[in-house]
Amino acid sequence: MMLNMIETGVDSSLPPVLLAHGLFGSGRNLGGLARRLAETRRVISVDMRNHGDSFHDADHSYPALAKDLARVIEAHGGKADVLGHSMGGKAAMMLALTRPERVRRLVVMDIAPYAYGHSQTGLVDAMQAVDLSGLRLRSDADARLAAHVSDPGVRAFLLQSLDLKTDPPRWKFNLDALREQMPLLVGWPEVAPGGFDGPALFLAGAESDYCRAPQAEAIRRHFPQAEIRVVEGAGHWLHADRPAEVAAAVEAFLA
Repeated sequence: MMLNMIETGVDSSLPPVLLAHGLFGSGRNLGGLARRLAETRRVISVDMRNHGDSFHDADHSYPALAKDLARVIEAHGGKADVLGHSMGGKAAMMLALTRPERVRRLVVMDIAPYAYGHSQTGLVDAMQAVDLSGLRLRSDADARLAAHVSDPGVRAFLLQSLDLKTDPPRWKFNLDALREQMPLLVGWPEVAPGGFDGPALFLAGAESDYCRAPQAEAIRRHFPQAEIRVVEGAGHWLHADRPAEVAAAVEAFLA
């Protein structure tokens, strides 16, 4: 099945840019980057499987996510520049490692080919605990979610994927699959492919702990041409914390 896509931008002599969002996001999460790149390039923003308006499937492993991205690229000329954030960054890395002929240049934002020790199952619990019946206003949904998630920024992020037009409202996530596959999502395959020799840019938030020394070592092991650049004043959502700086770095690298 094909991922849901948002296509913007102009035709150019370069291949399209494919944008892959992170866990609990959607194709619109990288909208600022998409608008900047669309001034000179064709841009394809996807909803990853089990997110947004894309299909639901029990398999949410990185090989499966990489195959989804490969299918999109095959339908748009066979080669692309690929950018991914967090979960989307891991999917983009897996694509580059398993189907390098599909990737011209790779950009990964604040993630590494590394098995992390944290889990996001608590947010799955929170969303499934919210009584969605009778909801009509996002402010009311926020009030109910606040009983389970204290951070207003996290609530606002999650609520972008609450569909209030259905009766009853529904989350645009396959929460059961994401819960089941969470160890794979935060992990990295034990027997991962070798290396990607193409150009690769890794942007890390200075205030994030996702790309410290052990993760940098893993990056260089799999991506020998990688440039690792730290974005000062940015956390894990560096494209939201420092949008102009991140967009300029990505645009210059892809050009």
